[in-house]
This record gives sequence, C-alpha cells and structure tokens, in this order.
Amino acid sequence: MSDAKEPDQVRTYEHVRKIKYGCNPQQKTAAYYNLKGQKCPFEILNGNPGYINLLDAMNAWQLVKELRVATNLPAAASFKHVSPAGCAVAVPLSKTLREVYGVKEGEKLSHSAVAYLRARQADPKSSFGDFAALSDKVDEQTAKFLKREVSDGIIAPDYSPEALAILKTKKGGNYTILKMDPDYTAPEMEYREIFGVGFAQERNHVQLTAEHMQNVVTKNNKLDEGVVRDLLIASICLKYTQSNSVGYAVDGQMIGVGAGQQSRVDCVKLAGGKVDIWYLRQHPKVMGLKFKEGTKRVQKLNARVDYIENDFTEISKGQFEALFDEVPEELTEKEKKEYLSTLSGISLASDAFFPFPDNIDHCSKRGVSYISQPGGSVQDKAVTAQADKYGMAMCMTGVRMFHH
Repeated sequence: MSDAKEPDQVRTYEHVRKIKYGCNPQQKTAAYYNLKGQKCPFEILNGNPGYINLLDAMNAWQLVKELRVATNLPAAASFKHVSPAGCAVAVPLSKTLREVYGVKEGEKLSHSAVAYLRARQADPKSSFGDFAALSDKVDEQTAKFLKREVSDGIIAPDYSPEALAILKTKKGGNYTILKMDPDYTAPEMEYREIFGVGFAQERNHVQLTAEHMQNVVTKNNKLDEGVVRDLLIASICLKYTQSNSVGYAVDGQMIGVGAGQQSRVDCVKLAGGKVDIWYLRQHPKVMGLKFKEGTKRVQKLNARVDYIENDFTEISKGQFEALFDEVPEELTEKEKKEYLSTLSGISLASDAFFPFPDNIDHCSKRGVSYISQPGGSVQDKAVTAQADKYGMAMCMTGVRMFHH
C-alpha cells in the first residue's frame, strides 16, 4: 500500500440488528453493523435474512449496479454462496429461449423481467434457493416470475406496490426483501476479521468499461458492440465471483460460471459443462419431452437436466421414467456432440491471466470466439498464438479481478 494512505488503526462500528444465524444454524449469535456515523445502505422491508443472505445481497447489488453503468441496460443477478450462478442485462429473448425460460406465448416482457429471466435461467439448478438482485425498480411482472422460483430473497433499489405485495407472500410471508440506497457509496477501505486477526485493503474500485477491451492482441481484432457488451458482462461478473473464476457469456447473459477452483483450466471446464447444459436445454428432443399431467415445473427442469446428463443410477432412472406416460428416447452422445458443434460466437472472460494454452483449447470446444483476460503471464505469447490458431479475438484488459 505504498501509493495509498495507511488504513485506519481502529474502525468503530454500531450495532444495527441481530439476524437469524451465521453461516450455519449452530452459529446462533449473528448480527450486522454499520460504520459509526454512517447510515445503513439498505432497509429490510420483509423477512429476517441470515449471514450468507446478506453477503450475497451486498455482492449481488454491486454487480448489478456496475452492469447497469457499464451497459446502460437494466441488470439482474442470481447469487448462491457469495458467487453468481447467473447475471444478465435486458437483451430481448429469442422465441426458443422464451419457451425454455417458461414465458407464455405472446407475453410481453418488461426490461427488468428479461434481465431477471436471463440471470435466473442461466444455471437454474445452481440458482435453486438463490438471492436475487435487480438494478432497477422491481415491477409486478418481474415479481410474478420471481414468486414461482425457490429463492431466499431479493435486493433492489425500489419495488412497485404490486410487486412488493406479491413478494411478501413468498415463503409463507418470510421472504427477505431488501431495499438498497442506489446512491450509497462505500468507504475506500475494506476490513475483515478471521480467527482473531484483522485485515484491511483498498476496495477494488476499478470500473470496467469498453476502453478496457481495446487492447486486442490477436490477429483477429474484430470486437463489435455486442461482443464488447458480453465481454464486459463476463468480466464484471467475475469481479464478484469467488476466485479462481472464468465465465462464458452470450447475448447479454452469463451461460456458465466456474467459481472457486484452484486450477484455472478446471474453471474453464466447470463453466464449460454448464454452457453445454444451457445450450442442450434448447435441443428439440429436450424441449419436446412429454411429461405426465401434473408434473411440477421444478421437477420438469431437473428432469431435463438429468435427461441431458444421462447419469442415472438404477433407482434414479426409474424415478425419472415415472415422470412420463411414455419413456423418452435417449439423447445420444452423438446427438449432443452434433448439436453442441453449432454453438458459436461465445465470449469468455477470466479474472486473471491464462497460465497455459490448454485453457484456450478447452474453451474452443464451447464455441468461444472472443476472450478478455488481464494478461501478464510469461505464457502470454503462447496463449495468444493458440487463440490465433482457433481464429479467436482476444483482448488483454490489464486488470486482475481476484475476489475472496
């Protein structure tokens, strides 16, 4: 911290209120605090959040606020265990995605509803029991979509009266609803205590913009406006994802986030597997599954993913087949491979440099055409050469985004 002022030796907090428990129910004593003399930046309109809920809320709010500024579009995020399962901005949905995401035919969607649907449906299995965030006022339509999902809470700058009434009925009236002050600015320094030791650091205040995507180092140097938007979404998403992290984006939404892996190439593979599932949910055989009447929406969602993965035990296969009047024909590996081969134009971001070219090899299997990464590795030339072999366009932002 040689170029910055020294952190305060003492920081004083004021107790705000107790919360239901810490990370686990046995950690019964838990609360949240304000810096002395500062107002709490959010208000609890409903429910009683837990410790992890509030961690999710604070990170998710920062993410959607930055996406809103960077793209000038309403943004949404779906958080689980202090990492986004999905985030997105309000880019219109295709006819196929409207069907996959459960939108009724002919239904007009508000911008906030589009952003929320894209964020929640990126990886709905991971989003089960999430904490949602929206950059703009939550309207009635968005609240209706949110009401049908299993979710712990939401943070947003405001709610319409109709939306608030709908959300207050979730979880037997115990759904957590937080109203965030959109004008709140956090202090320059961040502090935490772990095992009796205090730590301090300057906040990661870098605001990523299109300017960070201008240093294109590959022979293919074409990044159109939509690609820059997607690279920004992926990069900003990773700023609030537990590191190491890599993420894939397309058409204004994340479609695969790989978080918290010690090996970067494992992040690429983990997130890539999520991309496969996201895309295969659009396969005609998956969309055409005929469920028994009365099958619940969540059961259908999980069954579609199970059908794609085809990783059954004898017992689970019987439970899967019981959801249908007629057992569906298998989606073969050949069919999956053929369908996935049509995926293209995907953007990928990494929160730190790629240490080896194998990262490029693996992301090429998921239709990646565009990459943003900080650069700075001794392997930068080799990684760039590998990207050139696949015809990718890759920029180096010069900004590392580790988050812990």
